[in-house]
Amino acid sequence: MRLILIWATVAFVIDQMSKVVVVHMLDLKSRLALDVIPPLLNFRMGWNRGVNFGLFAQDSDVTRWVLIALALGISGWLVHWARRLPRPIARVSAGMIVGGALANALDRVIYGAVADFLNMSCCGIQNPFTFNIADIFIFAGAFGLVFFSDETKKPA
Repeated sequence: MRLILIWATVAFVIDQMSKVVVVHMLDLKSRLALDVIPPLLNFRMGWNRGVNFGLFAQDSDVTRWVLIALALGISGWLVHWARRLPRPIARVSAGMIVGGALANALDRVIYGAVADFLNMSCCGIQNPFTFNIADIFIFAGAFGLVFFSDETKKPA
């Protein structure tokens, strides 16, 4: 349980700090775009009112609160389920998902949408989508659970 909570906190704090710096201190919310290492890394302000890639992004307060409740419910269930995982890396992975989900849920409470700002393109392909640090933690955590959550069974 300790690893889950530690990594949930790490993911949550890093994501929220990155938003304070980029969205507020660098004033990306007003500037809307900042080229960091073009085209590999750019900051592009995006407000995601839906889920991945803006799906279900109706401008509805009901949608916003449903997504917040969903993030809280799934996070609670994941903590409950992951406590029994035998491999520490699987519990770390679960913590990363929980921290990222809760960070994005807090964005919905504060801003009414998830603050996305990372945009990466390469090799002549322009990526129109933005994401944030919480999304990276969620993706890495999901990857970790897929590969490390299985219980190794001893041969009979």
